[in-house]
This record gives sequence, structure tokens and C-alpha cells, in this order.
Amino acid sequence: MSTSTLNLLLIVLLLIWFWRDSLKVRENATRISRAACDAQGVQFLDQTVARRRIGVRWIRAGLKFRRLYEFDYSQEGSGRQTGYIIMLGNQLELLHIETWESDESH
Repeated sequence: MSTSTLNLLLIVLLLIWFWRDSLKVRENATRISRAACDAQGVQFLDQTVARRRIGVRWIRAGLKFRRLYEFDYSQEGSGRQTGYIIMLGNQLELLHIETWESDESH
């Protein structure tokens, strides 16, 4: 095999790995978001988890992708709120959900 063929194969394999890793992280973010909404007593709106940003972060364990996802939820079925979740690799870094009661207390 020539060098260019090997390079092309490597690029294709990296893209496949990144795509599969992104699917796995999104599924985990969806599961965590749904559980957090349940814990807060709000309704998680299915199929609303969407990646908004991706970056790279160096940590002791090495290079990790840092992904920001947004999701929608509703309290008592009316209105629509947006929450967000930040995943570092496949681990939760930050989750933000506001309920209307917490808005009134500010």
C-alpha cells in the first residue's frame, strides 16, 4: 500500500471512530438530561438534545473532546425552557436546568 492510501484509510477510520464516539456521548447526555429533568419534576422533551459546540481540552488523562449540548424541557406541559449539558469525554462536566420557581426567587 502506498503512503497516500494508508493516510486515507487512517482518516476514514478516525472519522468513523469520532462519529461512533459522538453517538455514544450524545446518548449518555440524553440519559443524564432525562434523569435530571425527572429529579427536578419537569418534562424532558424527547429528541431535543442537540450539540451546539465542540472543543478540545487537555487533562491529566490526555486529550478529551468537550461537547456542549442543549435540550428542551417543560414544566407542567406548558412553555418551553432550554437547558444545557457539557460533557468532557463521556463524563458529565456541567448540567444546567432552571425551573420557574428558581427564576422567581432571584
